[in-house]
Amino acid sequence: MNIYLEGPVRTIPDTEIRMTGSKSESNRLLLLQSIFPELQIENLSNADDVKVMQEGLKARSGTVDIHHAGTAMRFLTAFFATREGSDVTLTGSSRMQERPIEVLVEALRELGADITYLGERGYPPLHIRGKSLQRFRVSLPADISSQYISALLLVAPGTPSGIELELLGKITSVPYIRMTLSLLESLGISTEFSGNRITVKHAQRIEPKTLRVESDWSSASYFYSIVALSLPGTRLALSSYRPDSLQGDSILVEVYKQFGVESRFEGSSLHLEKVSDVPNVKGAIPPKTISLHLADAPDIAQTVAVTCFGLGMGCKLTGLHTLKIKETDRLEALKNELSKMGAQIRVSENHLELDPGGKILSNKSIATYNDHRMAMAFAPLALKTSLFIEDAGVVSKSYPDFWEDLRKLNFRIRKEAR
Repeated sequence: MNIYLEGPVRTIPDTEIRMTGSKSESNRLLLLQSIFPELQIENLSNADDVKVMQEGLKARSGTVDIHHAGTAMRFLTAFFATREGSDVTLTGSSRMQERPIEVLVEALRELGADITYLGERGYPPLHIRGKSLQRFRVSLPADISSQYISALLLVAPGTPSGIELELLGKITSVPYIRMTLSLLESLGISTEFSGNRITVKHAQRIEPKTLRVESDWSSASYFYSIVALSLPGTRLALSSYRPDSLQGDSILVEVYKQFGVESRFEGSSLHLEKVSDVPNVKGAIPPKTISLHLADAPDIAQTVAVTCFGLGMGCKLTGLHTLKIKETDRLEALKNELSKMGAQIRVSENHLELDPGGKILSNKSIATYNDHRMAMAFAPLALKTSLFIEDAGVVSKSYPDFWEDLRKLNFRIRKEAR
C-alpha cells in the first residue's frame, strides 16, 4: 500500500493519542514469561514484531520464520539455545539473512550451545539444538547492538549457574542494557553491572507478578516531530508514559527542547506543547545546526534528521554505527530520501550531517526500504508539503495504528495505486 499525504496540514487538534506498549519491553517480558510462567503482562505492544516473538516462543521444533524482526532473531537465538529439547531452524527475510549474528552465536557457543550456520557463516538461518549450558563466563565486544547483550542476560536466570558477561571496549546503548537488568530485578532476579562486567544469577522460580508495559517512546518520537513542525501553541497528549522510563528514547524530552517542544507528565499522560520556535529565548533566531550523540538512542536519529530538515535547521548526529545493520542501512536510506526532498546531506559509517536551509520539494515519493521507521519519520513533513510514502503498511512492524492516529490529527491521507 502506497499513500499520499496531502499537505500542508495547517492545524493539529488538542487531543490525546493512546499509544501501544513498548516493543522493546514487550519482547523482553515475553521471553521472561516463557522461562517464568508466574509472570503476567499487561499492555503488550500490538506490533508485528511482538506477534512474531509470541509465536516463536511457542515452538520447540521445526522452522521458525521471524520475517523482518531483528529483536526476535537475537532473543530467540539465545532462548532456543538454552531450552533443552529444542530443535529448530531459525530464519527470516532476505534482509534478515544479511544482518550479522556471529557475535551472539559465538558467545553462546562459548557457553556450550549447539548452533550451526545453514548458509553464510555469521548470518541466519541457524540450526539450534537446545541444551543445558554448563559454562557461565563469556566475553564479547561492547560496541555492538545491545540486543546481543540483552539476549544473553534475559536467558541467564534459566541457565544452571546464571551468566557473567565481560564487555570489551566502550559499551553501546547502555539504556537498553539497563532496561533489561531492571526488568530482571523487578522479578526478584539478582543482577550486578559494575564497570564492563555484568552478572545475572540463576533463579529457580519467581514470585507471581504482574508487570505493565510502558508505551513506546520510539513511537512517541513521531509526535514530537509533529509538534515541533507545528505552530507555537500546538498541544498534544500521549498515553501512557512515565518520567522514570526504562527506555533510552525517553531522551526525547530533552532533545526536543531544542525544537521548542516542552514535555509535561500528568498522571500516566505525556503532554507536548510547541511553546516557541526557539526554546526559552523570546524573539531569538533559531539555531542553525544542532549536534547530538545518539549512541544510546539510535532509533530516534531518523526522526530528528527529518525534524531538522522540516524546520530548515542543520544537524550533526554521531554514534550511529548500529544503523548500518537495521532493517535497512538507515544512514544511506536517509541520505537518499532527504536528498530527494531537497536536502544537502552527508553520511559516513557512524554519523550524519545535514546542512541548514534548503527548499522542501513537493510531491516526492519516499521509499521505505522495508523499514517502519522510514515511513513514520517522514510522515510529519506533511505539515510542510505533500508527499507520497511507498509501502506504507510497513508501519505494522512496530505501530499498526499509526496512519489512523495521524488522521485524528487532521492529516489528509489517501491510498494510492502508484
